[in-house]
Amino acid sequence: MRNVILLEFNEICPPLLERWIGAGRLPNFAAFYRSSQAFTTFADDPDPVNLEPWIQWYSIHTGLPYHQHQVFHLTDGPKAGHPDLWHELHRLGKSVMNCSSMNAQAISGPGTFFLPDPWCIAEPAYPAELETFKAVVGRGVQEYSRGLAAVPPRQLAGFLAFLSCHGLSAQSVGVILRQLARERLGGKDVSWRRVALLDLLQLDVFRHYYRQLRPDFATFFVNSTAHLQHAYWRHMDPGPFSIKPSAAEQETYGDAVLFGYQAMDRLLQNFMALAGEETVLILCSALSQQPFLTREDCGGQHFFRLRDPAGLCRLIGITPVAIEPIMTHMYMMRFADRAAAERAAIACRAPRLGDRQVFAAEPSGDASLCVGCQIFDMIESDAVLSGIPGDNGTLGFFDALYPIDAVKSARHHPEGVLWIRCGGRQAHREPVSILDIAPTVCELLGAGGATNWVGDSLVPRFAAARSDRAAVPEQPLELAR
Repeated sequence: MRNVILLEFNEICPPLLERWIGAGRLPNFAAFYRSSQAFTTFADDPDPVNLEPWIQWYSIHTGLPYHQHQVFHLTDGPKAGHPDLWHELHRLGKSVMNCSSMNAQAISGPGTFFLPDPWCIAEPAYPAELETFKAVVGRGVQEYSRGLAAVPPRQLAGFLAFLSCHGLSAQSVGVILRQLARERLGGKDVSWRRVALLDLLQLDVFRHYYRQLRPDFATFFVNSTAHLQHAYWRHMDPGPFSIKPSAAEQETYGDAVLFGYQAMDRLLQNFMALAGEETVLILCSALSQQPFLTREDCGGQHFFRLRDPAGLCRLIGITPVAIEPIMTHMYMMRFADRAAAERAAIACRAPRLGDRQVFAAEPSGDASLCVGCQIFDMIESDAVLSGIPGDNGTLGFFDALYPIDAVKSARHHPEGVLWIRCGGRQAHREPVSILDIAPTVCELLGAGGATNWVGDSLVPRFAAARSDRAAVPEQPLELAR
C-alpha cells in the first residue's frame, strides 16, 4: 500500500517521446522511463467520433467503456453520476485529490481536494477558497483566443493574492517575468508559450495542498502540449502537409511542440522530487496525436468562435439559462426544460452561409445543446449570414464570429503512454487498454475490490521490482507501436 499520483499529460505521443529522449532533449522523461513499468495503451473506443479526450479520460476514471457510460460531450461527465476513482477510493477511507482531471464530478469533505478542469467550472471547487483560482483559470482557458482582456482586473488581482498565499514559487515568478520580457522585447511572436505558465501555477497550488493533505491518491491534469500539437504539428514536421508554413512561421513556431514537451519534462522533475521514493508516480496520456491531413486540399481546417454568444442568442430568439464555452469553437447551452432546448435547436440551425448550415446544435441530455460553428473553410471578409430574424434577415459573418489564429494540424490517435514508476524497469510490448488503469491504481493502493472494473489490474505483469533504482542499467527507449 503506497500513495499514488496519476500524472495526466494529455495526448503526449510515444513516437515524439522516443525521438526526443533519444536525442537527449527530455532528460526527466528518460529518467522516469528507466524506473518504470512502461506500457503503450489503446483507447477504449478508437472510432474517430469517440476518440476525444473528454470521453477517454472519463473511461479511465470510471473504468467503464464508452458504450456503457455514454458520456459524449465535455461537461456531461459531472452530470452522469458514474462512480469514479476518487469517489470509490474515498468511500473506502482513502484521502484523494483531483487537480483539474477532465470531465469529472465534484468531490468534497474531509480528506479531499477538488479543482475542476477549466471547462467544467460549474462544478464547485473544494476547499471553497479554490474558487478564486478556478474562476480565473477557467475564464482564461475558455477565452484564450481573446487574451488577458477576458479576465477583469479585479478578478485578476484576487487571483494573484490567492497565489501569493497558496504556493506561488520563485521558479514560477521567474518564468512568468521572462515570458513577459520576451513578449515585450523579442522580435517574434512568443505569446503561444503562455500555455505552459498555467501548468506551473497549477503545480504550485497542487504542491501546496498536497503537502497539507498527503493524499493516498492524487491526479494532476494538464493540456498545454496537446494544444500546441493541434496548432503547430505542421510547423514541427511540414513533410506530410500540402499547406506548408512560411519560412517566418517555421522560425517562430517550428519548436513549439518540442517546447511543450520540454516544459512537461520540467514538470516531471518537480513531481519526482515531490513524490520521493515511496510514492508511485503514473504517467498517462489517454490517447495521442498524428498529422491531420483531411482538409489539406481545401485550405486546411479553420475555426470560428462567437464574438458575443449571449448577443447572438438574443438575436435568434433563444434564452439559455447558462452558456458554457468549451473546446475551441464549441459552447454548451443549458435551457430550462427539454421543450426550450428543442426550440433553441431549430433556431440555432436556421442561420446559413449560402446553402450551408452555419451552426451545429447537438442535444446533450434532456435540456442542453452543444452548439458550434461548422464552417471550417476560409471565408471572404464580406460574407453574410442569412436566416437571421429581423428586418433584412442577414448579418455579417464576421460581425457574429471571429477566426481563431491556428489551422488544425493534428488529430487524435488511439495509442497512449502509460509509465508506472515503481522501481524495476520493464518495457511491455503488448498494448493494454486504458480501462486497465483504474483497477491497477486500486490494487497499488490495496483497494483491489473497490468496484467491478471492466479492465484488469496490470500489477501481476510487473517484473520483480528492483530495490536499488540506481542499479537499473541505461537502456534505449523501446516504446511499443
